[in-house]
Amino acid sequence: MREEKKKKEKEKEKKTKKIKVQKIAEEWEIWDEEEEVAKSEAEVKKLVSERFQKWIHVFNKKASEWMPTKKL
Repeated sequence: MREEKKKKEKEKEKKTKKIKVQKIAEEWEIWDEEEEVAKSEAEVKKLVSERFQKWIHVFNKKASEWMPTKKL
């Protein structure tokens, strides 16, 4: 009985460790994506004339992938 409980506890610990590692990996991926976006925005601002910079947000990746809803 005690051995079974110990095994179950060890399995639970392994699962929680895996979940923690997955969460950390996801956070790093999100951070990397945000960092890339920030770098690309800075590069775009250097390339685009000042008078057109107010429309840069329209051409970023998220905005360009957004599909407007269909009007009836």
